[in-house]
Amino acid sequence: MKLLIVDDHAIVREGLVALLRQFEQGADVLQASDTTEGLRLVEAHPDLDAVFLDLSMPDQGGMEAIPVLTKRRPQLPVIVLSSSEDPGDVRRALKSGACGYVPKSASPRNILSALRLVLAGEIYVPPLLLDVAADVPGHEPGDIGKRLTERQTEVLRQLCRGLTNREISRALELSEKTTKSHITAIFKVLGVVNRTQAASAARRVGIVTD
Repeated sequence: MKLLIVDDHAIVREGLVALLRQFEQGADVLQASDTTEGLRLVEAHPDLDAVFLDLSMPDQGGMEAIPVLTKRRPQLPVIVLSSSEDPGDVRRALKSGACGYVPKSASPRNILSALRLVLAGEIYVPPLLLDVAADVPGHEPGDIGKRLTERQTEVLRQLCRGLTNREISRALELSEKTTKSHITAIFKVLGVVNRTQAASAARRVGIVTD
């Protein structure tokens, strides 16, 4: 695996490098201190798997760099890693083409979950953007859990661990098509539109407690 971190703070880069190398032993993690250097490295390394990009940097800001990156390398996932927890920044970044947005206050587990989901071709939306309809009108929290089948509850618990569809399928011995169908049904019951919202809703109604 080859990853790129674009951030003007060396301590942030080094911390993330250590974390990513725990995620995959032997991972090649490149570093850039500004977007100019980051774009140069993207051009020089066509085998990159993903880019972590800060929003606030001294030269061109990360927000402006997202569409440039996605235009040059449409298949290269960009994950924003920013100190900003403004929902407006999250929406703008995702609208500009980012595949994920992770606040720097996020736990190492959440950062790795975001990377795992993005590499699986999904979008990671942080909990700060949630507008979860966990308390579905007309239903008590406990009633929501009862509306899920036993298998759907098992799938939801695996989803809350940050597993991809493929990993869930392997863990529960399901086909990926079946897993996807269960997740679609879970979203409908919980009144959510993505995995992050589903995990948050599951915790709010007590389906999972970790």
